[in-house]
Amino acid sequence: MVLGPWDPGPYWFARFALLKGVGVVYLLAFLVAARQFRPLAGEDGLLPLGDYVERSRFRDSPSLFHFLDDDTAVAAAAWTGVALSVLAVVGVPAVFGVAGHVVVWTALWVLYLSFVNAGQRFYGFGWESMLLESGFLAIFLGPVTVAAPVAVTWLFRWVLFRNMFGAGLIKLRGDDCWRGLTCLDYHYETQPMPNPVSWFAHHLSDRVHRVGVAVNHVAELAIPFLYFAPQPFAAVAGVATVLFQAWLMVTGNFAWLNALTLVLAFSTFSDPLVAGVLPVDVPTAAVASLPVSFQVAGWLVVAVVVALSYYPVKNMVSSEQAMNAAFDPLHLVNTYGAFGSITRTRYEIIVEGTDDATVGPDTEWKPYAFPGKPDDPERRPPQVAPYHHRLGWQLWFAAMSPSPRRHPWFVHLLAKLLDGDDGVESLLREDPFPDDPPEHVRAVRYRYEFTAPEERSETGCWWNRERVGTYFGPVSRDDDRFRRTLRRLGWDAPECEESDRRETRAAE
Repeated sequence: MVLGPWDPGPYWFARFALLKGVGVVYLLAFLVAARQFRPLAGEDGLLPLGDYVERSRFRDSPSLFHFLDDDTAVAAAAWTGVALSVLAVVGVPAVFGVAGHVVVWTALWVLYLSFVNAGQRFYGFGWESMLLESGFLAIFLGPVTVAAPVAVTWLFRWVLFRNMFGAGLIKLRGDDCWRGLTCLDYHYETQPMPNPVSWFAHHLSDRVHRVGVAVNHVAELAIPFLYFAPQPFAAVAGVATVLFQAWLMVTGNFAWLNALTLVLAFSTFSDPLVAGVLPVDVPTAAVASLPVSFQVAGWLVVAVVVALSYYPVKNMVSSEQAMNAAFDPLHLVNTYGAFGSITRTRYEIIVEGTDDATVGPDTEWKPYAFPGKPDDPERRPPQVAPYHHRLGWQLWFAAMSPSPRRHPWFVHLLAKLLDGDDGVESLLREDPFPDDPPEHVRAVRYRYEFTAPEERSETGCWWNRERVGTYFGPVSRDDDRFRRTLRRLGWDAPECEESDRRETRAAE
């Protein structure tokens, strides 16, 4: 599958790096699903799996969980995905030739598609679609025992281009601070999950921040066009993208977005360039020719991708560009983008509980701690990426609003904390009520900002915070209004025998 003199290849090393990289990301994604999917979107999750099945049709949102909508199936699918990912990374499918490769990689794609479509809001991130799109193309790369199909390798560049260029366009069309070169004055502090370097990056000089935004525009708006240039220009663009993504990984926690984008950049590296720069033994005569049937399948995939690219391209050139959207239920060709707008102020929701039977001015409240998100001002921002704490990300979105009206799952979260739900407790970093659940819970909204260097030297604190209001509550198990709200939303209320007796007497 040679494209001609424009790009004769070969791309054995690129294919090797793509398969290993996508396999590792699949492994992370399935580990996250095994750990988090059931309490978030499983049988009794914050957004129950049964609601998804009742609300959607298979043809519009295909998932194996349409047929097996219980936690046993969820666990089996997640751990099967983990096992298959390990096999893919180790290279076991190649032992069984093209057929073994296709079976394993197709199974990975089908399993993860099932999680993404059934995960609802907790799986509504752009990197989910990018992993599915990359995983689908990996099926047609073939094992390392055969020649790498150049045309399919180029489809990875097309994914990379849409990811990078889409992100660049959404910034230019979005927040004024991108055009004014000031967005990095806020970004490191207000991003969803800062990491240990974010504090230091935030305190770089204004001049460095302006240069940083300018470099971002070059990396996302100019460099992507070189992905399709002759060598060595394509490879130079790939190296620039790798370095750019590495900086983003060093200064923030964005799940596997940057890691997967970095992997996609390897599609720009041809074997002659790699062999001339790195001490890598690139096989030549050792690989066999691609089977004719597999070549035909590869070109069919190229035709499908070209046809399905109409809507993503139309979206990119539109003045009303959408960010991170799939245009088909299989997530085969998608549109991407990130941080079209930058928040200037960071808000956080701190969920608290108390053992006190009644709430008053002297009530002692104990905070729950969630992995990855800021809470204790003295706690250093953690490094969690490329792992993905999905609940923490949604809490970041929820904190932008002064109430949970647009985030009804949050009310369900409080109910489960009152019940001492094991699934939700598994998502916590620290549970202040390890033995018995609290009598009351509430959510308080704070404004957070990084401390100045001199403040951190004196106090050891990474954050300053100021309370700006109560987000929700306080509520308890026998709070009738809270119980009615839960039932109106379709969820079970926390157990409360006394309240149930009152409601029964009222009905009689």
